[in-house]
Amino acid sequence: MSTRLYEHPIFLEHVTPAGHPERSDRIRAINVALEHPNFERLERRQAPQASEDAVLLAHPEEHLIAVMREIPEEEDRINQLEADTYASQKSLQAALTGIGGAMAAVDDVFTGRADNVFVAARPPGHHAEKSMAMGFCFFNNAAIAARHAQKTHGAERVAIVDWDVHHGNGTQDIFWDDASVLFCSTHQMPLYPGTGAKDDKGKHNTIVNAPLSPNVGSDHFREAFKSRVLPALDDFRPDLIIISAGFDAHHRDPLAQINLTGEDFDWATGRVLELADRHAKNRVVSLLEGGYDLEGLAESAGMHILRMMKG
Repeated sequence: MSTRLYEHPIFLEHVTPAGHPERSDRIRAINVALEHPNFERLERRQAPQASEDAVLLAHPEEHLIAVMREIPEEEDRINQLEADTYASQKSLQAALTGIGGAMAAVDDVFTGRADNVFVAARPPGHHAEKSMAMGFCFFNNAAIAARHAQKTHGAERVAIVDWDVHHGNGTQDIFWDDASVLFCSTHQMPLYPGTGAKDDKGKHNTIVNAPLSPNVGSDHFREAFKSRVLPALDDFRPDLIIISAGFDAHHRDPLAQINLTGEDFDWATGRVLELADRHAKNRVVSLLEGGYDLEGLAESAGMHILRMMKG
């Protein structure tokens, strides 16, 4: 398989308060994993910065303005947008570069420059609702990427698979009424943000939630994936699959208790690639979301990317 990775030094300059789990060391941990010889043939590119207008693909202008208003001018200042979401001087630039990487990844898989792409960006995006920044997230990268695929490349059906341990409430909010986007999520419940009930189906039955109880482990995760996520993808027949790739369901992660291993993310990646081969001409775009234990993140992201490279 032809795999690209988008990265950029600006992702290290989105500064959060000391002790905050969503920190620059997350990117450094992934970079250490990618030093292994297994990744020698991985094509690494610098992510382009998107325009502010790209945000409007999934958010109203008022939301963009509200976020921009909170970006501090001072280099050493950090502003609090809401309970656990913070902005520093370079945060908007980092967020727009994450969006730019996601959009470039979509362009790559539709033009044949790559079969699949991983975007190692922060801040993450799946908690950002239409008009609200929350959960470490400013803008919803996966939603913007899906809209870009539809607007620029004529994608009729886009599927978003979210295996972050926290429910992607923002993605669900944005696509609740949309028959052209399938949203599938495995997540721990109860857990932040408290959404993601199994009977939430959306206006067109294109919301598929597979909530997991704490401390269930690999078998329950895989069974939920096989019984709910994969059949929904097969029925939907997407032109593109976007993965909201959070790795905080790893057993080392401090914020949750699903107790997965790197092998589980390898397995889930393989199942998504099989569906993409069947329906989407191998087109898969994977966007980094959570993962807050550095060792667990490095292991899981490394195995995920390596599986994408192998197909």
